[in-house]
Amino acid sequence: MSASPNSSPLRRALGALARTALLPVRGATRLYQSGRAHQHFFLPVLNGALGDQLAASHDPRAIRLSFRRGGHDVAVADLNLTTPRQKTVVFVHGLMGDELIWQTDPDDAPGPARRYGSRLAAEAGVRVLYVRYNTGLHISENGRALHQLLAELLAAYPLALGELVLVGHSMGGLVIRSAGYYASQVETKSDELKIKRKRQSPKVGIADSPPRYDQFLIFNSEFPIENWLAHLRSVFLLGVPNDGSYLEQHGQAVERLLGRINLLPTRFLKEAIARRANGIKDLGQALLVDEDWQQPDDPALPRPRTVVPLLPGVRYHVLVGTWLRASLPQAVRDYFGDGLVGAASGQGQLFEDEAALPPGTSVRTARFGQQHHVGLLRHPEVYHYLRQWL
Repeated sequence: MSASPNSSPLRRALGALARTALLPVRGATRLYQSGRAHQHFFLPVLNGALGDQLAASHDPRAIRLSFRRGGHDVAVADLNLTTPRQKTVVFVHGLMGDELIWQTDPDDAPGPARRYGSRLAAEAGVRVLYVRYNTGLHISENGRALHQLLAELLAAYPLALGELVLVGHSMGGLVIRSAGYYASQVETKSDELKIKRKRQSPKVGIADSPPRYDQFLIFNSEFPIENWLAHLRSVFLLGVPNDGSYLEQHGQAVERLLGRINLLPTRFLKEAIARRANGIKDLGQALLVDEDWQQPDDPALPRPRTVVPLLPGVRYHVLVGTWLRASLPQAVRDYFGDGLVGAASGQGQLFEDEAALPPGTSVRTARFGQQHHVGLLRHPEVYHYLRQWL
């Protein structure tokens, strides 16, 4: 019986040679496809590195804080929110990120999306909105802009906006906290209305169980109804350097050391390091208000930091990743945290002081082992946590 032509040594050899010859082509094709799939990161990365300079020079590549839909900026008036009193979740990305990190992966297509925003919209019946911003600007500048955007959202859709939930990753969590600070500074238009609402609206107790979905009809009576904080019920902070980033702190230390040496090569290197974006510099001490970076800088000392208090009547959820193996010493694991944010900074001293919590405020901290900074964006257990406590 003769052997099949397909099994002949010659054909197998020719097939192997053909596959080998095509490897560079296939590799280049995959690289091209991957580049196209991730090309949306170009502008966010550029803005994260040089966004303050782009904005100062009115460069058209400078990102402006906006809601995003379908890969484009969308004005508040064009959101067309119609469902009344619907729970609304706003996602805020971190340094050099964009809104797509909350939606889907190129590797997921064309299958079902596995990122938090898409899944929550489909499974929890909530309204999901995404924000993109210039991460190279000062955190407080983006915080004030986010406050103004949420104020505009409430003014445009007072009947459509129900309970408000904010979810921030890394720098995005600091921007959320800064936005809350500036919203809390807004003077009450009618103190009498606020007092009346306090008498009529019962306080919502903070129980050690997930909040019921129908509780969104009870707004935060600590704030006037024309302030978006009156709708804010929960804040989720994923891998947020609440007490500053140790990586940026090291960068600041190197910059100060080079300044002390004061030689031509070290001056050149110091100037190059000093040109990093303002948003990155703010991460060192987690500066959330304008006054912290507007005061004169002493190269020998870190900038003084204004402690921004937690908001009354808000449920904070602090999610921290631990990247290193459990077999390593606890001190080492805590220092490196999720690889970019140390565990102590992620938990935040302010969140751990229960005695200092404002009235009606609660804090829950959850740790996720063997999880790095970016991995917090697609961890199944993180999603289930969001789904449970949303």
